[in-house]
Amino acid sequence: MKKHIGDILKLSVSALLLMFGVLSGHVFSLSPVITFIAFAAAYTVAAFEVIAEALEGIKEGDVFNENFLMSIASIGAFIIGQRAEAVFVMLFFGVGELFEHIATDNSRRSIEAIARIRPDTARLWTETGYVTVAAQDVNIGDIISVDPGETIPLDGVVLEGSSSVDTSAVTGESLPVDVFIGDNVYSGCVNQSGAVKIRVTAEFKNSTASKILELVQNSANRKAKGERFITRFAGYYTPAVVILAVIVAVVPSIITKDISTWIYRALMFLVVSCPCALVVSVPLTYFAGIGRASKSGILIKGGDALDTLSRVKTVVFDKTGTLTKGDFSVVAIHPQKIDERTLLGLAAAAEYHSNHPISLSLKAAYGKLPGGIKAEEVKEIAGRGVSVKIGNRSVLVGNGRLMSESGIDFHECHQTGTIVHVAVDGEYYGHIVISDTLKNESKSAVSALKGMGIKTVMLTGDGERQALSIAEKLSLEEFYANLLPDGKVEKLERFLNNDGKVAFAGDGINDAPVLARADVGIAMGALGSDAAIEAADVVLMDDDPRKIGSAVRLSKKVQKTVWQNIAFSIGVKIVIMLLSVLGITNMWLASFADVGVLVIAVLNGIRVLFK
Repeated sequence: MKKHIGDILKLSVSALLLMFGVLSGHVFSLSPVITFIAFAAAYTVAAFEVIAEALEGIKEGDVFNENFLMSIASIGAFIIGQRAEAVFVMLFFGVGELFEHIATDNSRRSIEAIARIRPDTARLWTETGYVTVAAQDVNIGDIISVDPGETIPLDGVVLEGSSSVDTSAVTGESLPVDVFIGDNVYSGCVNQSGAVKIRVTAEFKNSTASKILELVQNSANRKAKGERFITRFAGYYTPAVVILAVIVAVVPSIITKDISTWIYRALMFLVVSCPCALVVSVPLTYFAGIGRASKSGILIKGGDALDTLSRVKTVVFDKTGTLTKGDFSVVAIHPQKIDERTLLGLAAAAEYHSNHPISLSLKAAYGKLPGGIKAEEVKEIAGRGVSVKIGNRSVLVGNGRLMSESGIDFHECHQTGTIVHVAVDGEYYGHIVISDTLKNESKSAVSALKGMGIKTVMLTGDGERQALSIAEKLSLEEFYANLLPDGKVEKLERFLNNDGKVAFAGDGINDAPVLARADVGIAMGALGSDAAIEAADVVLMDDDPRKIGSAVRLSKKVQKTVWQNIAFSIGVKIVIMLLSVLGITNMWLASFADVGVLVIAVLNGIRVLFK
């Protein structure tokens, strides 16, 4: 509010001068010169900035804006003797502008609060001990220390210590997360309980907090359909009302010879026609929606994504890491010709350099590999598995498709889960069963979407049996299994050709092509994921699929509010413009009605913040 004190004082002075001018002429019967000076001073104080902006607009080629309309109308009213009305028009226009700025600042603060989650300094370990340096001067691989109560300045891995971390500023999740040695931590999260040493894994500009801040700051540049409509509408509307105002002023004046009356009505017409309620309230509503979403850990890349999300009719899910926890574990080992430990060791060695969840589960189940087991000539085969050399043996580790295409006579498994087959020198050695579990929130997330009439579909690279098990548990309408990345895109194309928009929700790392192809790409659990922020339109900063439904509901509310404001503003203006032409209203009421429409539309728009 402090930044608006100057505007408030300016309007107060103008209002006092207006009051003095009215009283001097009608109550105190002072000299007309004093009354004129009072009105002129009141008008100058209220109108100076508006007229200056109108002249600046003319200079830049933007002639027909609200400042131009208000300037022409008020100057005309002052010239024909309606001085009090001229001041009143500018005074109320200033009040409306002030109200707009306050509302916009409130919306902006809900977004810019994100900037405060990014510390500018870090405690860096050097040969002489810890020193405080600018966070942007810290390099990848450096070691920093974060004490309890401090915000983590850079993404990294815990080297020493353990703690409880508050991630609410980043993910919107209120419950703290326990972290131990080897766990990833992210900038913007608050260290709550214990001092930790962290090895930095991302530069300041690429840290999670920096990426979130950049994403939100750029979101306003992506206009929604409603905002583009207003831009196009104003381009035709404003010149049209100026032409109509000229016609109202000239044609009846020639016919009736009553020039003053019709000029006055034309000026009222201009005051009422000002499109500021639309120009202000529609972008403000989208801005408020984006701000409201960010508070919940839902980052929406601009009004166009919010607009498209409101029209989604199908949500297509990836399985691993989206509907399931992505926390794989070995549940069964079925060797052939060798023992279980040896089979598991071959698979773990082959997947040693991969960070895929399945690879991590194999390595976790086996433990530390003996020094003699080392994979060489590693060749990843997309959507199938990996081919490596271990010693002088050729080892294939992957799914049934890899075995079939390699001519290996393998055995299917009756258990539900991801089946990892192992073959050595063309001979089948057995398979390992790895299973994932559903997220606790997945069932309610799917149920909420179906409750909104949205179709739910799952695409996965897993086998038919496992995909069927997940689909039945969640009551999904459709599912497709055994899909490679290009297969997911192909299946998505089917739904894109149907009526309604299609959203795809994936983990943001392996699903970038599908996220980019969908009408709305939703990245799940995207902490620290560059691919997610680049490819997705909506980024969920934790892995809770229920937030998809929350985002859709919010987008529908924003869309409904936008069109409420459009219909209300245009409807009221048409009525009052007709009344102005017919002489049923006056400049005071016309100005009050115009500002009233602005205030109501803005209030309706910022309701989105308090969903």
